[in-house]
Amino acid sequence: MSSNEATASRQHASTGPALPQLPEPMFAERVRTLAFLTSIATLSTLSRKHAGYPFGSLMPYALDSAGRPIFLISNMAMHTQNLKSDARASLFIGQIGADDDPLGSARATLVGPAEPVPAEDVPSAREQYLARHENSRYWVDFADFSFFRLQPIDIYYVGGFGKMGWVDAQEYEHAAPDPLAEAAPGILAHMNADHVGSMIRLARMHAQLAAIEATMTSVDRLGFTLRLKTSEGMKGARINFIREVA
Repeated sequence: MSSNEATASRQHASTGPALPQLPEPMFAERVRTLAFLTSIATLSTLSRKHAGYPFGSLMPYALDSAGRPIFLISNMAMHTQNLKSDARASLFIGQIGADDDPLGSARATLVGPAEPVPAEDVPSAREQYLARHENSRYWVDFADFSFFRLQPIDIYYVGGFGKMGWVDAQEYEHAAPDPLAEAAPGILAHMNADHVGSMIRLARMHAQLAAIEATMTSVDRLGFTLRLKTSEGMKGARINFIREVA
């Protein structure tokens, strides 16, 4: 975790005895993982009708090898008309399956120009998009549809309460999705259904927190995060694995 990320993560933290700062995936990796796991987001363009106002659209997307979002959009769509007038845009990606408190879930906003995919890149963009959105095969080759690609110039990430900050676009490009990304939902479901007692004991041993209830809220290659109900209210704890998951 960078110094900027560590500072941002502590801004909303509760006071109390300081615990060692445990290693976590960088924000760039977290955004790549979030974008990898999601396939529908909100695209904001600049309205051609109402100058200066953002125009939001529900937008299916795929990713290329650099993590750039790819869109298949109709020339008749309002967002396409907006982009042809001004390419500046942003894509808001929210965590799938967020629990009852959406403000505690991860989300990211990718900022940058969204422009037509160059002709030489269209075949790969088509393949990547169809791999994520098989049903679009029925209209992908219609004359009024074309591929656009957003080139991130900056990214803002919020990982829940107290975890937020800007992510360098090049760091995002060079990051990779977490190796546990696709397995994580099953791991969380299993741990929260069958191993609550073990998580309570781990919280006491590793975070010095006496919990009444425990819920595993995330898991990654370096460890996992617990949400704990204690006599002093809700607390969070990070517990790392002995070895990194490759």
